[in-house]
Amino acid sequence: MVDRILFWHRRDLRLSDNLGLAAARQRTANVVGVFCLDPAILERDDVAPARVTYLIGSLQALQESYVKAGSQLLILKGDPRVRIPALATALSASAVFWNWDVEPYSQERDRAVQDALQHAGIEFQNFWDQLLHAPEDIRSGSGTPYTVYSPFWKNWSSQPKAAPAPRLDGAADLSDAEQDAAQQAGVIDLPSAKDLGFLWTNPLLLSPGEAAAHERLEDFCDRAIFDYREQRNFPASSDSTSHLSAALKFGTIGVRTVWAKTVEVEQHTRSDEARDSIQAWRHELAWREFYQHVMYFFPQLADGAYRKPFQNFPWINDMEQFQAWCEGRTGYPIVDAAMRQMNELGWMHNRCRMIVASFLTKDLLIDVKLGEKYFMQRLYDADLSANNGGWQWSASSGMDPKPLRIFNPASQSKKFDPEADYIREWVPELRSLDTEDLVTGKISDYDRDCCGYPTPIVDHNQQQRLFKERYQQQKALEPRADVTP
Repeated sequence: MVDRILFWHRRDLRLSDNLGLAAARQRTANVVGVFCLDPAILERDDVAPARVTYLIGSLQALQESYVKAGSQLLILKGDPRVRIPALATALSASAVFWNWDVEPYSQERDRAVQDALQHAGIEFQNFWDQLLHAPEDIRSGSGTPYTVYSPFWKNWSSQPKAAPAPRLDGAADLSDAEQDAAQQAGVIDLPSAKDLGFLWTNPLLLSPGEAAAHERLEDFCDRAIFDYREQRNFPASSDSTSHLSAALKFGTIGVRTVWAKTVEVEQHTRSDEARDSIQAWRHELAWREFYQHVMYFFPQLADGAYRKPFQNFPWINDMEQFQAWCEGRTGYPIVDAAMRQMNELGWMHNRCRMIVASFLTKDLLIDVKLGEKYFMQRLYDADLSANNGGWQWSASSGMDPKPLRIFNPASQSKKFDPEADYIREWVPELRSLDTEDLVTGKISDYDRDCCGYPTPIVDHNQQQRLFKERYQQQKALEPRADVTP
C-alpha cells in the first residue's frame, strides 16, 4: 500500500521552510497538497476583496511550484470538516498533516477534522509553523501566559530560533486512479477571486506567491532594514518598511527564513545604528507573535475588550461620523490621508493605523469593534490577531501596561509628516496649501471651501476631555478588591 500523505495548506502557501510539509516529505515522496476554500471564512462580512485576490494569486503560484516539485495542489470548496476527511478517504491516504493556527475558529475546525480523521482510522499530525515559538513554549516564571509585551520579548528573544525547513522536492504525483478518486471527492479547478464574488482591480503592493515574498525580503534586507528604526514611522517613505505583512499572514514566506535573514545581515554589518535597526524590526516580528500567543490563550479577545473599563464602554457610535472616517473626510488631513490610502491600496502605513484607530475611539468615541471590522474589510494583509491586538492597543482596551494613550492628529503630523508629503499625496485637493496649515490642520474656512475639503467633524480637545470623563466613570464602576488591614 502506498504511504500517501495529504498536506492541508492554510496559512502556509509555500513549499520552502514549511515544517509540516517538510515532515511529510521526510516520511514519504508521496505527498500531495490540498487547499479548501472555506465558506465559513469567505462568506463572512469582513472579508476584503484585496485579501482574497492575494490569496488566489498565491494559490496559483503554489500550484505551479507543486508541479515543479513533482506533485500537485488540489483545490476543494466547502466545509473542511467534511471535505478534508472525505478526500483523505478517497485517496486512501495514510495520514493528513497540517500546521496549527491560533484563531478560535481555526482551533474549533481543526479539532473537528481530527475527530473525523480518527473516526476514519486516518493518522494526523500537526505542527507550529507560523510562529518561531509555540504559545506553550513561552510562559512566565509562574507558568502563566504573558499579557505584557516587554517581559514576553525578554523571554522570547532569549530563546534559540530554529533554522528554516528544507523545501519540498522530488515528490510523487497522484496516479490516474487517484486523480479520478480526487475528482469524485470534489476537487475543482482553482477559481478566480471574481468567481468567488470578490473584485479588486488595483495593484497589490506585494505580488502574490512565494517568489515575490522572497524577493521582497531580499530587497528590504539589502538596504531599508539598516535605516528601519529611524524611517519606519514616516508614512511618506513607504519603502522604509518591509511590506511582508501579507506574506507572513498567508505564509508565502516562512518566519524562520525571515529571522535567519536578519541574522545574516547582522553578521555583515559593523554599524551600531544598523544593528539597532535590525533589532527594531525583530521587535515587530515579536509583536506579531505576542498578539498570536495572547489570541491563543485568550480567544475571548476576538469578541471584545480585555480591560474591564472597555467591556461596557458608553460609546457614542455616531454612524454619520463613522462613515466620514471610513471615507477619509473627517476634516483632519492626516486621518483622511490614511483612510484614503487604505481604501485605494488595501494597505495602510503602521503609524497611520495607530493614528486613525486612536481618532476613531478617542475622538469620535466609536466602538473599537467597528474600526477593527472596517480594517478587515479593506486590508489585504489583515490578520485577526494582529488587527485585534493593534486596535485594542490603540483604544487602550487591550493588554498594555499604559492605561490611556491618545494620539493628537496635529502632533503626529508634525512629527511624522513634517513636510506634509503624505497628506499631499492622499488628499490632493489640499496640495496647494501651506505645509504648516496641513500638518497642524488649522486650515481656514475659506481655504476649505475653495478646496472642497470638510471642516473638522469634531474638536479634538473637547472630545479628548469627554473620552477621559467617560473612561474615569467606567473605572469607578469597577468592583474594588477587599483590603485586609
